[in-house]
Amino acid sequence: MEVILLEKAGKLGDIGDKVSVKAGYGRNYLVPQGKAVFATRENLEAFESRRAELEKAAAEKLAKAQKLAAKIIEVASITITSVAGEEGRLFGSIGPRDVAEALNTAGVEVSKSDVKMPEGAIREVGEFDIDIQLHSDLTQAIQVIVLAE
Repeated sequence: MEVILLEKAGKLGDIGDKVSVKAGYGRNYLVPQGKAVFATRENLEAFESRRAELEKAAAEKLAKAQKLAAKIIEVASITITSVAGEEGRLFGSIGPRDVAEALNTAGVEVSKSDVKMPEGAIREVGEFDIDIQLHSDLTQAIQVIVLAE
C-alpha cells in the first residue's frame, strides 16, 4: 500500500514522501492519526496545494519541542522514591508513567508515550539516564534518581 506522508514519521520518511507500507499499518495507524493519506492522484494534487502549510506546521512543532527540551535541560534530574528491599531491589518498578508524572510535577509537560525506556522498567535503586522523545528529530536525556523510601 502506498501513502503520502503528511508529517515526518520516524525512520519511514519526511513530509511529502510517497512510501510503501503494510496495509494494516497504513489503514489502522497512519491514515486515522492524520499522518498520511492514500497515494491517489487526487490526494497528491491536494497535498501539493497544502505543502507549504504542512511544512510550516512541522516547523512550529519542532520549535515547540526545542523549547520543551530547554526546560528539560533546566530540570537536569528528577528524583523518584519507591519502597525497596535491603539489597536495593524495588517492590514494583518505575515505568514511563512514573517518569512522566515526575516530569509533569517538575513543570515539564510530557506524556508517558514520550518516555523511552528500551531496557524496560527500573527495578532497583540508583541513577539512570532516560530518553524523552519530544519530536521525531529531537530526543532529550534526563537523569532519573531512584531512592528507597
